Amino acid sequence: MKDFLKSTIGRKQLVAVGGLGLALFVFVHMAGNMLIFVSPKAYNLYGHALISNPLIYVAEAGLVAIFFLHAILAMILTIKNRFSRGEQRYAVAPKGKAEPSLFSRTMWFQGLVILAFVVLHLITFKYGNHYDVDYDGKTVRDLHRLMVEIFTQPIYVVGYVISLLLMFAHLAHGVSSVFQSLGICSVKNGSVINTIGFVYSLVVVAGFISQPVYVFFVYNN
Repeated sequence: MKDFLKSTIGRKQLVAVGGLGLALFVFVHMAGNMLIFVSPKAYNLYGHALISNPLIYVAEAGLVAIFFLHAILAMILTIKNRFSRGEQRYAVAPKGKAEPSLFSRTMWFQGLVILAFVVLHLITFKYGNHYDVDYDGKTVRDLHRLMVEIFTQPIYVVGYVISLLLMFAHLAHGVSSVFQSLGICSVKNGSVINTIGFVYSLVVVAGFISQPVYVFFVYNN
């Protein structure tokens, strides 16, 4: 196990597994947030069911651990790769199919922006203004009101959308890379896996972006 963790292949596979877990989480999170299109009550009761579950702390701790493990190992691999190439990194980049894509070359930058976005998102919604609402004698946090309050701010909406577009780039390349790191991707199915990664990322990011767009342009008008 120790040798596995020290090896490049082992670290790549751990990054892949962590990335896959995070990719699945953002899909579930996006799907739950789509309740904003149903009603404020449905959205608030969904949020209350999550935060009132005792296992929420275990889930949050697990997500934080996966997130930082994914980020730290990815950073180690990036640094190791740059140093292993030595002076070759100053040479002219190969052309054609061998040339790394823009998405792959900027994964580190995308990751930093996404990290900043996640921190801001947590501060804004988890620790933001607290409003209460009553449903059939049950008092729950009015997260819907907070969301409307936040998503009517043009600067926040623009920053939110830009961050999500970078998340799309990160997911599109990352989801495809997961299968390659796990040895599932091959010459035969490579194009299919790339398409799956693209479509999956598009669905997730489009779902997230639809929420502030709906609040800003439709709900509040």
